[in-house]
Amino acid sequence: MAQEIHFEIFKRSGAKGYWTLHDVTNSRDGALKTAETLMKEGGATGVKVMKETYNTDTGDFLTLKIFEEGHNKVKTKPEAEDVPHALPCFKPDDLYSYHARATMARLLTDYLARQKLTVTELIHRADALEKFEATGTLYQHAIQKIAVAQASSTTTPVQQIVKSLNELATKAIHRVYRDARRGAFAYIASGEFAGLAAKLSSDGDGLYVLNGAIARHLASAANWDEKLSRLLALIGEAQAAEEGDGRMLLLSATDSLIAEVLNGSAALHELNQGAENLGQALVRLVELFLGKPVEGSGSLSILAAHFAKGELASANTAIANRILAELKSVKRLCPESLVDELKMLRRIANRLVLGQGKYLSHEDLIAAFTLRSKRIVTHETIGAHLNESAAADEKLERLFLIEENIIGIENKRYLASFVTPLLTSPVFETQFLFAKTPILARLTRLADLQARVLRSNFPEIQKREIADALDKTACEAETRAKLLETVEAKAAGPVDKASAVLKLITSGAFTEGRLGAKARDIVIGHLSRPGFLSGYLAQAMQGPKGEVPRETAMNELMQTLERAGITPETGLRNIAA
Repeated sequence: MAQEIHFEIFKRSGAKGYWTLHDVTNSRDGALKTAETLMKEGGATGVKVMKETYNTDTGDFLTLKIFEEGHNKVKTKPEAEDVPHALPCFKPDDLYSYHARATMARLLTDYLARQKLTVTELIHRADALEKFEATGTLYQHAIQKIAVAQASSTTTPVQQIVKSLNELATKAIHRVYRDARRGAFAYIASGEFAGLAAKLSSDGDGLYVLNGAIARHLASAANWDEKLSRLLALIGEAQAAEEGDGRMLLLSATDSLIAEVLNGSAALHELNQGAENLGQALVRLVELFLGKPVEGSGSLSILAAHFAKGELASANTAIANRILAELKSVKRLCPESLVDELKMLRRIANRLVLGQGKYLSHEDLIAAFTLRSKRIVTHETIGAHLNESAAADEKLERLFLIEENIIGIENKRYLASFVTPLLTSPVFETQFLFAKTPILARLTRLADLQARVLRSNFPEIQKREIADALDKTACEAETRAKLLETVEAKAAGPVDKASAVLKLITSGAFTEGRLGAKARDIVIGHLSRPGFLSGYLAQAMQGPKGEVPRETAMNELMQTLERAGITPETGLRNIAA
């Protein structure tokens, strides 16, 4: 069984603060050290480290707390606190609420995946509950986890909460046993559920009985695909029924069950068979969410058709939540190549932007992609991507590629910290100051890299620092090669000298900053030489196009100067007749 492990560090601030994710790392020791530092120096009132183990076979996470420190419980007097406030549920019916079912789904993820069950099926089927009770340890462990969580916000002893929860769960389980024995969950054939729902719509326990009948209907399904197909058939049956409470009851119950299927990563893993990696699987989920046909699964294609019509709100929400959960996971989209990973991330982002709105908020999308970006800009990932054998300029290009495909100002700031050391490295200086490559080619490459930086979304200060470092290298390279001196020496007069330097500037051979300013100063110096204008106009009249009108020649000169970064006002002010 293949597994991937990472550690999440959470912190809490203030007396009533909530847990917030601070960092994610693959190092256990590093996570513990960070947590201790936060407690000592970071102003946190509480810290904890969670070990997340990802099962690549089932697509599930196993969560285990390995460290916690700090106490910020809000104390209340024992006499002012009664037992019910320490419990998440007060009566058996509460265990069937949305929040209770969501809690059970989190606690029993692995068990439900192995049994190919949804929570609703588990709590409505006597045979499934008997099997679950027989696990003993798993059953008690789930109750204890809830009790410990509740005890953290109350002064009620954990043992008392465990006892109360055991009594509540026992009552709920025995209720299902009794109802199953008296035939409350009768076998209903396909095509008869709409009629049953209509009868139950005015009954206080109508939803409970209908879910029991649906759970029995699904019991013989061989796999998740067949289970989803049966549920979609019930949706079709409900839509074909007459308007009324019964129709709404059946639609609501079935929609919730489909959402539970889609919330389980194991079910989606089976339904999404054929995907080579997480990236491809996510693309399919996004297409499903957008209502596009899905390859390889007839049931998912039918579901997509419902989504395209704006139906099944709960199932839509479940798919949106699953997409966000997978984006936030530590598993790589394309493990074999970071370039492919970045392309896949952009592809998914471009598609998801089309679906943001009712079920997927812009804020949730940004948060998910920011966290995914944070997991890309790590020393291990970037180190492997740069490749020690690559040339210095190629390494810069690879860093710029990452920058174009990640979001989050902190992520970009961290990525920029890899650029500066590269610019001052001996390898970079050797390539651009001492290489045998023609000086013009080296300067053009530096100018291209600088233009790329200036187009980027690095923080402004770091962007300017990187651009200035590239300009500094270009200045030194030009000085060593004496390029501008050579160009001027080869030209005959001020017109030819100015034209030669202008050609270099407009071709993108110089970086912005000191080198670009130096070249422009040389041009302006030649413009101010006596006889420049008359010489320029004389050349224009003898050009390959034949005689050019004075006004046209001047316009062409002004346009060339402007492309070189010299304003027409500066040009006209300095041109000598």
